[in-house]
Amino acid sequence: MVQIYLIDDDADVREALALLLRTSGRTVTAFSDAATFLAKQTRLKAGCVITDIRMPLVTGFQLQETLIARGCWWPIIVITGHGDVNACRRAFKAGAVEFLTKPVDEHDLLSAIEKAAADLERKSQRAADVANARTLVDLLTPREREVFEMVARGFASKDIAATLNLSPRTVDVHRANLSGKLGTTSSADMARLFLLANE
Repeated sequence: MVQIYLIDDDADVREALALLLRTSGRTVTAFSDAATFLAKQTRLKAGCVITDIRMPLVTGFQLQETLIARGCWWPIIVITGHGDVNACRRAFKAGAVEFLTKPVDEHDLLSAIEKAAADLERKSQRAADVANARTLVDLLTPREREVFEMVARGFASKDIAATLNLSPRTVDVHRANLSGKLGTTSSADMARLFLLANE
């Protein structure tokens, strides 16, 4: 079950939504302002953020911008009592998965959370794949990295040998080392690992 972080400066709204979510079986941590959430965010488990737009100190939009600047890919559901087309467009442009107006419909909110949970799972898997690819590539020597990049870009061994001024046999040795360290002999898999490692 996805962890939910609820941020709203209106105590009544915050408590009502937290109760609704907990009653539906969700795990919720509530914050009265975005600044407090941001101060703790880097130590929190990845989750779904539900945030109001109009708040003192740090607005919902500023919260989105800060998370983007941090490279945080947690899905965000924006809720507001002052929704308009421009605010909606701005929220989605900053990566919101849903934009809901108050009073928030229970079914719409739970549907948005399911959508956010699926988004979080996809992004979490992608982040894990990227981390794994970078760990594998870090095992390579500088020369192996050169060969790896050329293999990933579709170069044949003879072209790699000519470009790097190596003998074909030396290239074959490097390719064998690559296969052992990366766990694959497939050029397509190496291309995928190269792309992931360079995200």
